[in-house]
Amino acid sequence: MKRRGRLLRPFSARHGLSHRGASLRLQRALVDFGAEESFERAAARVQEHYGVKVSVWRVRSATYEHARKCGACSKKAGPEKAATLITQMDGSMIPTVKTSARALDKRTTREVSWREARLCLAREKDSRSPVYGVTLGGPQVAGENWREVALSAGLGEQTWVHGVGDGAPWIVEQFDRQFGPQGEYLLDFYHVSEYLAAAAPPQTRGASWLKRQQAYLRKNRLAPTLQSLGRRLENAGAKEQPVRAAHRYLTQRRQRLDYAGALDQGLPIGSGEVESGHRHVIQKRLKLAGAWWKESNAEAMLSLRASRATGLWESYWQSLRN
Repeated sequence: MKRRGRLLRPFSARHGLSHRGASLRLQRALVDFGAEESFERAAARVQEHYGVKVSVWRVRSATYEHARKCGACSKKAGPEKAATLITQMDGSMIPTVKTSARALDKRTTREVSWREARLCLAREKDSRSPVYGVTLGGPQVAGENWREVALSAGLGEQTWVHGVGDGAPWIVEQFDRQFGPQGEYLLDFYHVSEYLAAAAPPQTRGASWLKRQQAYLRKNRLAPTLQSLGRRLENAGAKEQPVRAAHRYLTQRRQRLDYAGALDQGLPIGSGEVESGHRHVIQKRLKLAGAWWKESNAEAMLSLRASRATGLWESYWQSLRN
């Protein structure tokens, strides 16, 4: 349009294309593969399945761009609130790297470390579709995220919240802070069993002793277990004290051992659901061999994978088309 004036590109305008750009369909393919595999492998799969050759940089930039947008979405709870919510929280370590922004050669300032990604989930008692949330933030941030996830899953003023997990003090503290009198936190039965297994008598009857203690705990009979442990406490100066550790662990957390009540209501007594979430939400993508993450990129990828696990993938792309 006139010499050296504005260019009119009807085809590009009609199909939403720009220089070095990508159609929405191609962007979705890039992010879909980039969210599951290394960016190099994702680029190869795009070419294999779609016949489009793209650079690793293109896959990386598209994945992070949409990860930050998709991760900001939340699953809105319906008007009906849940009568009972099941919720869990646990941490998983991921590899991270920091470099100095002022260094010309960032390899000289490269510092690697491990950060805890705190994953939580919540679902209605009879649902099999949990809402996931994950953050690299500290306990307080994780607790606030936990409540937001519970609200998305249907938390209301009259909702009873059943929490289950290990006895990490920060998790128990955040559960009490976020859900207070309308919930109860139960120690993971299998985590407790690990303490008991370590404290079992060394004789061949150790397996039967463990099963007997587990049966006591399922019936809320803690006293026989504490008596059995109390008779075999190691000397205070012993190098290894598994019996003392189990006795102390149960004594300090006796108010978190209502397994009989949970079983009577059909509620889980183990935290296998969030532990499984570590594998398919976090570790499958963020613990690839040789992969180290900048914290900002790790946060984006964690949010993306939590959103996909929650079921927000299709609705996110639909929102972009509208």
